[in-house]
Amino acid sequence: MDFSDFLYMGQEIGLVVLFVFLFLCDTFCSEKGKKYFQVVAVSLFTVLTAYGVCPSIPTGEAFGGLYISSSMTILMKNILNVATLIVFLQSHKWLSSEGTVHKQGEFYLITLVTLLGMYLMVSAGNFMMLYIGMETASLPLACLAAFNKYNEKSAEAGVKFILIAALSSGIMLFGLSFLYGGLGTLYFSDMSVGVMTSPLVILGFVFFFGGLGFKLSLVPFHLWAADVYEGAPTPVTAYLSVVSKGAAAFALIFALYKVFGSVELVWHHILWWLAVITITLGNLFAIRQTDIKRFFAFSSISQAGYILLGIIAGTTQGMTATVYFVLVYLFSNLAVFGVIAAVEHQAKGDTRIAAFNGLYKSNPVLALVMMLAVFSLGGIPPFAGFFSKFLIFAAAYSEGNYILVFIALLNTVVSLYYYLLIVKAMFIHEKEEDAVSKFRVDPYNRVSLFICVAGIFVVGILSGLYEWIGTLSFGI
Repeated sequence: MDFSDFLYMGQEIGLVVLFVFLFLCDTFCSEKGKKYFQVVAVSLFTVLTAYGVCPSIPTGEAFGGLYISSSMTILMKNILNVATLIVFLQSHKWLSSEGTVHKQGEFYLITLVTLLGMYLMVSAGNFMMLYIGMETASLPLACLAAFNKYNEKSAEAGVKFILIAALSSGIMLFGLSFLYGGLGTLYFSDMSVGVMTSPLVILGFVFFFGGLGFKLSLVPFHLWAADVYEGAPTPVTAYLSVVSKGAAAFALIFALYKVFGSVELVWHHILWWLAVITITLGNLFAIRQTDIKRFFAFSSISQAGYILLGIIAGTTQGMTATVYFVLVYLFSNLAVFGVIAAVEHQAKGDTRIAAFNGLYKSNPVLALVMMLAVFSLGGIPPFAGFFSKFLIFAAAYSEGNYILVFIALLNTVVSLYYYLLIVKAMFIHEKEEDAVSKFRVDPYNRVSLFICVAGIFVVGILSGLYEWIGTLSFGI
Protein backbone atom coordinates (compact mmCIF):
# COMPACT_ATOMS: atom_id res chain seq x y z
CA MET A 1 0.00 0.00 0.00
CA ASP A 2 1.24 3.46 -0.91
CA PHE A 3 0.88 5.72 2.12
CA SER A 4 0.63 8.72 -0.19
CA ASP A 5 -2.96 7.61 -0.77
CA PHE A 6 -3.82 9.06 2.62
CA LEU A 7 -3.00 12.53 1.29
CA TYR A 8 -6.29 12.46 -0.61
CA MET A 9 -8.16 11.85 2.65
CA GLY A 10 -7.28 15.12 4.32
CA GLN A 11 -10.83 15.89 5.43
CA GLU A 12 -11.39 12.37 6.79
CA ILE A 13 -8.09 12.40 8.66
CA GLY A 14 -8.89 15.83 10.09
CA LEU A 15 -12.25 14.51 11.29
CA VAL A 16 -10.62 11.46 12.94
CA VAL A 17 -8.01 13.65 14.65
CA LEU A 18 -10.77 15.92 15.95
CA PHE A 19 -12.71 12.89 17.16
CA VAL A 20 -9.72 11.50 19.09
CA PHE A 21 -8.92 14.89 20.63
CA LEU A 22 -12.51 15.47 21.79
CA PHE A 23 -12.71 11.91 23.08
CA LEU A 24 -9.60 12.44 25.23
CA CYS A 25 -10.93 15.78 26.46
CA ASP A 26 -14.27 14.27 27.39
CA THR A 27 -12.59 11.34 29.14
CA PHE A 28 -9.84 13.02 31.11
CA CYS A 29 -10.87 16.65 31.61
CA SER A 30 -12.09 17.76 35.02
CA GLU A 31 -15.67 18.92 35.54
CA LYS A 32 -14.43 22.50 35.48
CA GLY A 33 -12.65 21.92 32.18
CA LYS A 34 -15.71 20.32 30.63
CA LYS A 35 -17.56 23.61 30.93
CA TYR A 36 -15.57 24.74 27.90
CA PHE A 37 -16.07 21.52 25.95
CA GLN A 38 -18.75 22.90 23.62
CA VAL A 39 -16.74 26.02 22.85
CA VAL A 40 -13.67 23.92 22.01
CA ALA A 41 -15.65 21.41 19.94
CA VAL A 42 -17.45 24.06 17.88
CA SER A 43 -14.27 26.12 17.41
CA LEU A 44 -12.20 23.15 16.21
CA PHE A 45 -14.95 21.96 13.89
CA THR A 46 -15.12 25.47 12.45
CA VAL A 47 -11.39 25.19 11.70
CA LEU A 48 -11.99 21.81 10.01
CA THR A 49 -14.78 23.34 7.94
CA ALA A 50 -12.49 26.20 6.91
CA TYR A 51 -9.82 23.68 5.93
CA GLY A 52 -12.32 22.12 3.50
CA VAL A 53 -12.29 25.24 1.32
CA CYS A 54 -8.50 25.19 1.11
CA PRO A 55 -7.55 25.03 -2.59
CA SER A 56 -4.47 22.91 -1.90
CA ILE A 57 -6.41 19.73 -1.02
CA PRO A 58 -5.18 17.11 -3.53
CA THR A 59 -7.59 15.20 -5.76
CA GLY A 60 -7.30 11.71 -7.21
CA GLU A 61 -7.98 8.03 -6.57
CA ALA A 62 -6.70 6.09 -3.57
CA PHE A 63 -6.53 2.42 -2.58
CA GLY A 64 -6.97 1.11 -6.09
CA GLY A 65 -10.10 3.16 -6.80
CA LEU A 66 -11.94 2.40 -3.54
CA TYR A 67 -11.73 6.07 -2.57
CA ILE A 68 -12.10 9.03 -4.94
CA SER A 69 -11.38 12.65 -4.15
CA SER A 70 -12.42 15.32 -6.63
CA SER A 71 -13.34 18.99 -6.54
CA MET A 72 -17.02 18.01 -6.47
CA THR A 73 -16.66 15.54 -3.58
CA ILE A 74 -14.74 18.16 -1.60
CA LEU A 75 -17.55 20.67 -2.23
CA MET A 76 -20.15 18.14 -1.12
CA LYS A 77 -18.27 17.45 2.10
CA ASN A 78 -18.00 21.19 2.71
CA ILE A 79 -21.77 21.50 2.37
CA LEU A 80 -22.22 18.70 4.92
CA ASN A 81 -19.70 20.42 7.22
CA VAL A 82 -21.53 23.75 7.11
CA ALA A 83 -24.82 22.03 7.93
CA THR A 84 -23.22 20.12 10.81
CA LEU A 85 -21.65 23.28 12.20
CA ILE A 86 -25.04 25.01 12.23
CA VAL A 87 -26.56 21.99 14.02
CA PHE A 88 -23.77 22.16 16.63
CA LEU A 89 -24.57 25.83 17.24
CA GLN A 90 -28.28 25.09 17.60
CA SER A 91 -27.54 22.27 20.05
CA HIS A 92 -25.87 24.47 22.66
CA LYS A 93 -28.97 25.34 24.69
CA TRP A 94 -30.28 21.78 24.63
CA LEU A 95 -26.94 20.28 25.66
CA SER A 96 -26.61 22.81 28.49
CA SER A 97 -29.99 21.90 29.96
CA GLU A 98 -30.50 19.56 32.88
CA GLY A 99 -30.39 15.92 31.83
CA THR A 100 -28.06 16.36 28.86
CA VAL A 101 -25.30 18.55 30.29
CA HIS A 102 -23.23 15.46 31.16
CA LYS A 103 -23.70 13.95 27.70
CA GLN A 104 -22.24 16.77 25.62
CA GLY A 105 -19.18 14.77 24.64
CA GLU A 106 -21.27 11.80 23.56
CA PHE A 107 -23.38 13.96 21.27
CA TYR A 108 -20.42 15.56 19.49
CA LEU A 109 -18.47 12.31 19.19
CA ILE A 110 -21.38 10.29 17.81
CA THR A 111 -22.20 13.06 15.34
CA LEU A 112 -18.62 13.14 14.08
CA VAL A 113 -18.72 9.37 13.50
CA THR A 114 -21.87 9.71 11.40
CA LEU A 115 -20.24 12.52 9.43
CA LEU A 116 -17.20 10.32 8.73
CA GLY A 117 -19.53 7.67 7.30
CA MET A 118 -21.13 10.27 5.05
CA TYR A 119 -17.69 11.36 3.86
CA LEU A 120 -17.03 7.78 2.79
CA MET A 121 -20.40 7.59 1.02
CA VAL A 122 -19.60 10.69 -1.02
CA SER A 123 -16.04 9.61 -1.93
CA ALA A 124 -16.81 5.94 -2.58
CA GLY A 125 -15.48 4.45 -5.81
CA ASN A 126 -16.78 1.00 -4.95
CA PHE A 127 -20.21 -0.13 -3.80
CA MET A 128 -18.77 -1.86 -0.73
CA MET A 129 -17.13 1.39 0.33
CA LEU A 130 -20.48 3.10 -0.18
CA TYR A 131 -22.17 0.46 1.96
CA ILE A 132 -19.56 0.73 4.74
CA GLY A 133 -20.00 4.50 4.75
CA MET A 134 -23.78 4.14 4.93
CA GLU A 135 -23.55 1.75 7.89
CA THR A 136 -21.01 3.95 9.66
CA ALA A 137 -23.46 6.84 9.34
CA SER A 138 -26.70 4.96 10.08
CA LEU A 139 -25.92 3.04 13.28
CA PRO A 140 -24.76 6.05 15.34
CA LEU A 141 -27.77 8.02 14.04
CA ALA A 142 -30.00 5.57 15.89
CA CYS A 143 -28.11 6.47 19.08
CA LEU A 144 -28.69 10.16 18.40
CA ALA A 145 -32.40 9.60 17.77
CA ALA A 146 -32.68 7.84 21.15
CA PHE A 147 -30.40 10.33 22.89
CA ASN A 148 -33.05 11.34 25.44
CA LYS A 149 -33.29 7.75 26.59
CA TYR A 150 -35.74 8.49 29.42
CA ASN A 151 -38.12 10.12 26.97
CA GLU A 152 -40.56 7.54 25.60
CA LYS A 153 -40.84 9.11 22.14
CA SER A 154 -37.06 9.44 21.81
CA ALA A 155 -36.54 5.78 22.72
CA GLU A 156 -39.25 4.80 20.24
CA ALA A 157 -37.56 6.90 17.55
CA GLY A 158 -34.25 5.12 18.12
CA VAL A 159 -35.86 1.66 17.93
CA LYS A 160 -37.79 2.47 14.76
CA PHE A 161 -34.75 4.00 13.10
CA ILE A 162 -32.46 1.04 13.84
CA LEU A 163 -35.04 -1.51 12.68
CA ILE A 164 -35.71 0.26 9.40
CA ALA A 165 -31.99 0.94 8.93
CA ALA A 166 -31.21 -2.76 9.37
CA LEU A 167 -33.92 -3.72 6.89
CA SER A 168 -32.74 -1.21 4.30
CA SER A 169 -29.15 -2.36 4.80
CA GLY A 170 -30.13 -5.95 4.05
CA ILE A 171 -32.07 -4.86 0.97
CA MET A 172 -29.06 -2.91 -0.31
CA LEU A 173 -26.67 -5.81 0.24
CA PHE A 174 -29.09 -8.11 -1.56
CA GLY A 175 -29.03 -5.75 -4.53
CA LEU A 176 -25.24 -5.47 -4.47
CA SER A 177 -24.96 -9.26 -4.62
CA PHE A 178 -27.04 -9.22 -7.81
CA LEU A 179 -24.90 -6.47 -9.30
CA TYR A 180 -21.72 -8.37 -8.49
CA GLY A 181 -23.18 -11.55 -9.94
CA GLY A 182 -24.17 -9.79 -13.14
CA LEU A 183 -21.05 -7.66 -13.65
CA GLY A 184 -18.31 -9.44 -11.71
CA THR A 185 -17.09 -6.30 -9.93
CA LEU A 186 -18.27 -3.59 -7.54
CA TYR A 187 -15.88 -0.85 -8.71
CA PHE A 188 -17.76 2.05 -10.31
CA SER A 189 -15.27 2.49 -13.15
CA ASP A 190 -15.31 -1.20 -14.10
CA MET A 191 -19.08 -1.57 -13.78
CA SER A 192 -19.80 1.37 -16.06
CA VAL A 193 -17.99 -0.41 -18.90
CA GLY A 194 -19.91 -3.68 -18.67
CA VAL A 195 -23.28 -2.51 -17.33
CA MET A 196 -26.23 -3.76 -19.39
CA THR A 197 -29.99 -4.08 -19.15
CA SER A 198 -29.99 -7.70 -18.02
CA PRO A 199 -32.69 -8.80 -15.52
CA LEU A 200 -30.03 -9.45 -12.89
CA VAL A 201 -28.57 -5.95 -13.16
CA ILE A 202 -32.01 -4.31 -13.20
CA LEU A 203 -33.08 -6.25 -10.11
CA GLY A 204 -29.79 -5.40 -8.39
CA PHE A 205 -30.34 -1.70 -9.11
CA VAL A 206 -33.89 -1.80 -7.75
CA PHE A 207 -32.77 -3.34 -4.45
CA PHE A 208 -29.78 -1.01 -4.20
CA PHE A 209 -31.99 2.00 -4.79
CA GLY A 210 -34.47 0.71 -2.22
CA GLY A 211 -31.74 0.66 0.41
CA LEU A 212 -30.60 4.18 -0.41
CA GLY A 213 -34.20 5.38 -0.67
CA PHE A 214 -34.49 4.87 3.09
CA LYS A 215 -31.79 7.47 3.71
CA LEU A 216 -33.57 9.91 1.40
CA SER A 217 -36.97 9.04 2.96
CA LEU A 218 -38.54 8.52 -0.45
CA VAL A 219 -42.00 6.99 -0.70
CA PRO A 220 -42.52 4.07 0.04
CA PHE A 221 -39.38 4.08 2.23
CA HIS A 222 -40.59 7.09 4.22
CA LEU A 223 -42.72 5.60 6.99
CA TRP A 224 -40.00 5.98 9.62
CA ALA A 225 -39.47 9.70 9.06
CA ALA A 226 -42.44 11.29 10.87
CA ASP A 227 -42.11 9.22 14.06
CA VAL A 228 -38.33 9.55 14.22
CA TYR A 229 -38.39 13.29 13.49
CA GLU A 230 -41.00 13.82 16.21
CA GLY A 231 -39.31 11.66 18.85
CA ALA A 232 -35.67 12.60 18.30
CA PRO A 233 -34.21 15.73 19.97
CA THR A 234 -34.78 18.72 17.70
CA PRO A 235 -31.07 19.24 16.78
CA VAL A 236 -30.90 15.55 15.81
CA THR A 237 -34.05 15.97 13.71
CA ALA A 238 -32.38 18.91 11.95
CA TYR A 239 -29.29 16.79 11.32
CA LEU A 240 -31.37 13.94 9.91
CA SER A 241 -33.41 16.20 7.66
CA VAL A 242 -30.43 17.98 6.08
CA VAL A 243 -27.06 16.29 6.54
CA SER A 244 -28.20 12.68 6.25
CA LYS A 245 -30.49 13.45 3.33
CA GLY A 246 -27.82 15.49 1.56
CA ALA A 247 -25.21 12.74 1.86
CA ALA A 248 -27.65 10.17 0.44
CA ALA A 249 -28.51 12.46 -2.47
CA PHE A 250 -24.84 13.00 -3.29
CA ALA A 251 -24.10 9.26 -3.11
CA LEU A 252 -27.05 8.49 -5.38
CA ILE A 253 -25.85 11.03 -7.95
CA PHE A 254 -22.45 9.39 -8.24
CA ALA A 255 -23.88 5.87 -8.38
CA LEU A 256 -26.32 6.73 -11.15
CA TYR A 257 -24.05 8.94 -13.21
CA LYS A 258 -20.89 6.84 -12.91
CA VAL A 259 -22.33 3.31 -13.04
CA PHE A 260 -25.80 3.34 -14.54
CA GLY A 261 -25.48 6.27 -16.91
CA SER A 262 -25.62 4.05 -20.02
CA VAL A 263 -28.87 2.36 -18.88
CA GLU A 264 -30.77 5.52 -18.07
CA LEU A 265 -33.95 4.10 -19.61
CA VAL A 266 -34.07 1.60 -16.75
CA TRP A 267 -33.85 3.95 -13.79
CA HIS A 268 -35.44 6.99 -15.41
CA HIS A 269 -38.98 5.56 -15.19
CA ILE A 270 -38.43 4.33 -11.62
CA LEU A 271 -37.25 7.74 -10.44
CA TRP A 272 -39.99 9.50 -12.44
CA TRP A 273 -42.81 7.75 -10.61
CA LEU A 274 -41.06 7.92 -7.25
CA ALA A 275 -40.62 11.68 -7.63
CA VAL A 276 -44.32 12.17 -8.40
CA ILE A 277 -45.52 9.96 -5.54
CA THR A 278 -43.02 11.33 -3.02
CA ILE A 279 -43.77 15.00 -3.70
CA THR A 280 -47.53 14.46 -3.73
CA LEU A 281 -47.86 12.26 -0.64
CA GLY A 282 -45.38 14.38 1.31
CA ASN A 283 -47.47 17.49 0.64
CA LEU A 284 -50.85 15.87 1.34
CA PHE A 285 -49.76 14.35 4.63
CA ALA A 286 -48.10 17.60 5.75
CA ILE A 287 -51.45 19.38 5.61
CA ARG A 288 -52.90 16.98 8.20
CA GLN A 289 -50.21 17.46 10.86
CA THR A 290 -50.65 19.26 14.16
CA ASP A 291 -47.10 18.66 15.48
CA ILE A 292 -44.59 20.96 13.84
CA LYS A 293 -41.78 18.38 13.75
CA ARG A 294 -44.06 15.86 12.02
CA PHE A 295 -45.16 18.70 9.75
CA PHE A 296 -41.62 19.35 8.60
CA ALA A 297 -40.93 15.61 8.40
CA PHE A 298 -43.46 15.35 5.58
CA SER A 299 -42.16 18.61 4.14
CA SER A 300 -38.71 16.99 4.09
CA ILE A 301 -40.13 13.95 2.31
CA SER A 302 -41.62 16.23 -0.33
CA GLN A 303 -38.30 18.05 -0.75
CA ALA A 304 -36.62 14.69 -1.37
CA GLY A 305 -38.94 14.29 -4.33
CA TYR A 306 -37.77 17.61 -5.72
CA ILE A 307 -34.17 16.43 -5.36
CA LEU A 308 -35.03 13.52 -7.66
CA LEU A 309 -36.03 15.97 -10.40
CA GLY A 310 -32.43 17.08 -10.79
CA ILE A 311 -31.09 13.53 -10.62
CA ILE A 312 -33.60 12.34 -13.26
CA ALA A 313 -32.15 14.81 -15.74
CA GLY A 314 -29.00 12.67 -15.87
CA THR A 315 -26.89 15.60 -17.08
CA THR A 316 -24.26 17.93 -15.66
CA GLN A 317 -26.99 20.58 -15.50
CA GLY A 318 -29.08 18.21 -13.40
CA MET A 319 -26.17 17.46 -11.09
CA THR A 320 -25.41 21.16 -10.67
CA ALA A 321 -29.04 21.95 -9.91
CA THR A 322 -29.23 19.12 -7.36
CA VAL A 323 -26.12 20.21 -5.46
CA TYR A 324 -27.34 23.82 -5.52
CA PHE A 325 -30.79 22.71 -4.31
CA VAL A 326 -29.28 20.82 -1.36
CA LEU A 327 -27.17 23.88 -0.47
CA VAL A 328 -30.23 26.14 -0.41
CA TYR A 329 -32.31 23.53 1.41
CA LEU A 330 -29.58 23.39 4.06
CA PHE A 331 -30.00 27.04 5.05
CA SER A 332 -33.79 27.09 4.76
CA ASN A 333 -34.53 23.93 6.72
CA LEU A 334 -31.96 24.55 9.44
CA ALA A 335 -33.41 28.03 9.96
CA VAL A 336 -36.77 26.35 10.57
CA PHE A 337 -35.35 23.92 13.11
CA GLY A 338 -33.35 26.65 14.82
CA VAL A 339 -36.61 28.48 15.51
CA ILE A 340 -38.34 25.25 16.57
CA ALA A 341 -35.49 24.49 19.02
CA ALA A 342 -35.75 27.96 20.58
CA VAL A 343 -39.54 27.87 20.97
CA GLU A 344 -39.54 24.25 22.16
CA HIS A 345 -37.09 25.08 24.93
CA GLN A 346 -39.26 27.96 26.16
CA ALA A 347 -42.47 25.92 25.81
CA LYS A 348 -41.06 23.04 27.92
CA GLY A 349 -40.98 20.56 25.05
CA ASP A 350 -44.27 21.54 23.39
CA THR A 351 -43.90 21.09 19.62
CA ARG A 352 -47.54 21.56 18.60
CA ILE A 353 -48.10 24.08 15.81
CA ALA A 354 -50.45 25.82 18.24
CA ALA A 355 -47.42 26.61 20.42
CA PHE A 356 -46.36 29.03 17.65
CA ASN A 357 -49.62 31.00 17.79
CA GLY A 358 -48.86 34.67 18.27
CA LEU A 359 -45.08 34.14 18.10
CA TYR A 360 -44.79 37.50 16.34
CA LYS A 361 -45.85 39.24 19.56
CA SER A 362 -43.56 37.31 21.89
CA ASN A 363 -40.53 37.18 19.60
CA PRO A 364 -40.96 39.06 16.30
CA VAL A 365 -37.43 38.28 15.10
CA LEU A 366 -37.94 34.52 15.39
CA ALA A 367 -41.29 34.80 13.64
CA LEU A 368 -39.66 36.74 10.81
CA VAL A 369 -36.86 34.15 10.46
CA MET A 370 -39.40 31.32 10.34
CA MET A 371 -41.42 33.19 7.72
CA LEU A 372 -38.35 33.75 5.53
CA ALA A 373 -37.38 30.07 5.88
CA VAL A 374 -40.79 28.66 4.92
CA PHE A 375 -41.05 31.12 2.03
CA SER A 376 -37.70 29.84 0.78
CA LEU A 377 -38.81 26.20 1.20
CA GLY A 378 -41.99 27.04 -0.70
CA GLY A 379 -40.07 28.62 -3.56
CA ILE A 380 -41.30 32.21 -3.21
CA PRO A 381 -39.08 34.88 -4.85
CA PRO A 382 -36.72 36.59 -4.16
CA PHE A 383 -35.45 33.98 -1.68
CA ALA A 384 -32.89 31.35 -2.61
CA GLY A 385 -35.51 28.57 -2.57
CA PHE A 386 -37.16 30.12 -5.63
CA PHE A 387 -33.95 29.95 -7.65
CA SER A 388 -33.13 26.40 -6.50
CA LYS A 389 -36.58 25.14 -7.52
CA PHE A 390 -36.47 27.04 -10.81
CA LEU A 391 -33.09 25.58 -11.72
CA ILE A 392 -34.04 22.04 -10.77
CA PHE A 393 -37.27 22.35 -12.79
CA ALA A 394 -35.26 23.72 -15.71
CA ALA A 395 -32.86 20.76 -15.57
CA ALA A 396 -35.74 18.26 -15.68
CA TYR A 397 -37.59 20.24 -18.37
CA SER A 398 -34.53 20.41 -20.62
CA GLU A 399 -34.55 16.60 -20.84
CA GLY A 400 -38.19 16.43 -21.90
CA ASN A 401 -39.81 15.71 -18.52
CA TYR A 402 -42.65 18.14 -19.18
CA ILE A 403 -45.41 16.27 -17.35
CA LEU A 404 -43.18 15.67 -14.34
CA VAL A 405 -42.31 19.36 -14.09
CA PHE A 406 -46.00 20.30 -14.42
CA ILE A 407 -46.97 17.93 -11.57
CA ALA A 408 -44.12 19.32 -9.45
CA LEU A 409 -45.34 22.87 -10.11
CA LEU A 410 -48.86 21.96 -9.00
CA ASN A 411 -47.44 20.44 -5.84
CA THR A 412 -45.47 23.63 -5.20
CA VAL A 413 -48.80 25.48 -5.00
CA VAL A 414 -50.04 22.90 -2.49
CA SER A 415 -46.86 23.31 -0.42
CA LEU A 416 -47.37 27.08 -0.33
CA TYR A 417 -50.76 26.48 1.29
CA TYR A 418 -49.46 24.44 4.19
CA TYR A 419 -46.34 26.56 4.67
CA LEU A 420 -48.62 29.58 5.01
CA LEU A 421 -50.42 27.78 7.84
CA ILE A 422 -47.26 28.31 9.92
CA VAL A 423 -47.14 31.99 8.97
CA LYS A 424 -50.83 32.33 9.82
CA ALA A 425 -50.27 30.79 13.26
CA MET A 426 -47.42 33.16 14.05
CA PHE A 427 -48.86 36.42 12.73
CA ILE A 428 -52.65 36.08 12.86
CA HIS A 429 -53.69 33.56 15.53
CA GLU A 430 -53.90 34.75 19.10
CA LYS A 431 -51.47 33.01 21.43
CA GLU A 432 -52.77 30.52 23.96
CA GLU A 433 -52.97 31.36 27.65
CA ASP A 434 -50.01 29.14 28.50
CA ALA A 435 -48.00 30.17 25.43
CA VAL A 436 -44.43 31.38 25.79
CA SER A 437 -43.88 34.99 26.78
CA LYS A 438 -41.15 37.25 25.44
CA PHE A 439 -37.72 35.63 25.49
CA ARG A 440 -34.23 35.92 24.04
CA VAL A 441 -32.56 33.24 21.95
CA ASP A 442 -29.21 31.99 23.23
CA PRO A 443 -26.14 33.49 21.46
CA TYR A 444 -25.13 30.23 19.74
CA ASN A 445 -28.53 29.79 18.14
CA ARG A 446 -28.60 33.46 17.16
CA VAL A 447 -25.36 32.95 15.23
CA SER A 448 -26.78 29.86 13.52
CA LEU A 449 -29.96 31.71 12.52
CA PHE A 450 -27.92 34.63 11.20
CA ILE A 451 -25.89 32.23 9.03
CA CYS A 452 -29.08 30.60 7.75
CA VAL A 453 -30.82 33.88 6.91
CA ALA A 454 -27.68 35.16 5.19
CA GLY A 455 -27.58 31.94 3.17
CA ILE A 456 -31.26 32.26 2.19
CA PHE A 457 -30.55 35.66 0.66
CA VAL A 458 -26.93 35.50 -0.50
CA VAL A 459 -26.94 32.06 -2.15
CA GLY A 460 -29.87 33.12 -4.32
CA ILE A 461 -28.28 36.41 -5.33
CA LEU A 462 -24.84 35.04 -6.21
CA SER A 463 -25.50 33.56 -9.64
CA GLY A 464 -21.78 32.92 -10.01
CA LEU A 465 -22.06 30.26 -7.31
CA TYR A 466 -24.33 28.12 -9.47
CA GLU A 467 -22.01 28.55 -12.45
CA TRP A 468 -19.01 27.57 -10.32
CA ILE A 469 -20.76 24.38 -9.18
CA GLY A 470 -21.46 23.72 -12.87
CA THR A 471 -17.77 23.84 -13.71
CA LEU A 472 -17.10 21.21 -11.04
CA SER A 473 -19.88 18.99 -12.39
CA PHE A 474 -18.17 18.67 -15.77
CA GLY A 475 -15.36 16.73 -14.13
CA ILE A 476 -17.65 13.90 -13.02
